[in-house]
Amino acid sequence: MNDRHPTPDTPADTPPDPDSVRVSDSDPVSGGGPDPQRYEPPPSVGKLLGWILLFVVAAVVVVLGGVYLT
Repeated sequence: MNDRHPTPDTPADTPPDPDSVRVSDSDPVSGGGPDPQRYEPPPSVGKLLGWILLFVVAAVVVVLGGVYLT
């Protein structure tokens, strides 16, 4: 039988055995609850200024190219 569908001798609404349920190993002292959400750190000031400078340079190139071609 397909593993996705429960067999008649193991109904889907039966709770799992607490001894066989594995809890996260992140914090064994507090019971190993779910890991806290980790967010991506914000970009550094240098990286942000680099992207802004790149955008400004690209805009200047587009404008100068338009002026040159007209």
